[in-house]
Amino acid sequence: MYAVIKTGGKQYKVEAGATLKVEKLVGDVGSKVIIDKVLMIADGDNTTIGAPLIAGATVNATVVSHGRADKVMIFKFRRRKHYRKTQGHRQSFTEIQIGEILAAGQAAAKPAKAKVAKAAE
Repeated sequence: MYAVIKTGGKQYKVEAGATLKVEKLVGDVGSKVIIDKVLMIADGDNTTIGAPLIAGATVNATVVSHGRADKVMIFKFRRRKHYRKTQGHRQSFTEIQIGEILAAGQAAAKPAKAKVAKAAE
């Protein structure tokens, strides 16, 4: 099962358990993030495509880390005009790990409670 989500102005194909870097999101490391901009969900032969979004569909994720990408150098130059300008930029990102992909109307799976066997007295 996979989904196509939209966050930070970009689209990403995600699967449960995948880790990816997206544009900076608000949230502490270890916090849960719910992404509700789901464009498509594919589960085997069943494919649901939104127009443009799938109503009620969500993707649950966990924030793994925050960071900044490598520096990109911007160099502007005009020949014979004695003009040159150098500038650098580092884009912030958030690394997330995808937990669950929930279709419209599907409830989040609750962890099963372990049954405790009573010892015979």
